[in-house]
Amino acid sequence: MRFHKEGWPSLALVLAYWICCALLAHGFFSNSALAIGLAHTSGAFFTLVIVQFFRHPKRIHNLHANAIIAPADGTIVVIENTHEPEYFKDMRLQISIFMSPLNVHVNRYPISGTVEYVKYHAGKYLIASHPKSSTENERTTIVVSDAAGRSVLFRQIAGALARRIVYYCKTGDTAQQAQQMGFIKFGSRVDVFLPITAKVKVVQGQKVKGSQTILAEW
Repeated sequence: MRFHKEGWPSLALVLAYWICCALLAHGFFSNSALAIGLAHTSGAFFTLVIVQFFRHPKRIHNLHANAIIAPADGTIVVIENTHEPEYFKDMRLQISIFMSPLNVHVNRYPISGTVEYVKYHAGKYLIASHPKSSTENERTTIVVSDAAGRSVLFRQIAGALARRIVYYCKTGDTAQQAQQMGFIKFGSRVDVFLPITAKVKVVQGQKVKGSQTILAEW
């Protein structure tokens, strides 16, 4: 199990908190085992939370040229045909994955190809399950097209707790299916927009793993 690079600032912050609490407890409450215990317990607790949140497990990636894989860990909360207004501007099959704070938050490319579009949008921090979070929350939209001309749009969406969306791609980059392309801090969701003709391989409420679960096939 590795620790993701995006977590180092947060880990430094909680370790500083732990040290400060410990110094205060030992300096001002040196005769109170309770105060000292609370200082160390709270510091250890927040450190463990950060370590588990930013964990980056090693995974074996089986590439699927005829499939779209899950770009994130989480739970399928939406499977529906809907109008995609930003890039395709037509009806698309939407599959949405909700990421709780307990999920691995690494985001990956669902297909291989060329990055055709990257757009960051500032926005609100509605609960990620809110219907309007896909269009009103802080988000990043990315489109990848494969060698056959088939395109997938996926959108990183901030939630009520998520305050930073990280993406590592730009227009023109070569995308490799299952390769890491970003990270969302502290819970949110990822929307994937596919052609209406795509064959769905998941069901609503299903737990999925990024780079492991097949969402749909062409």
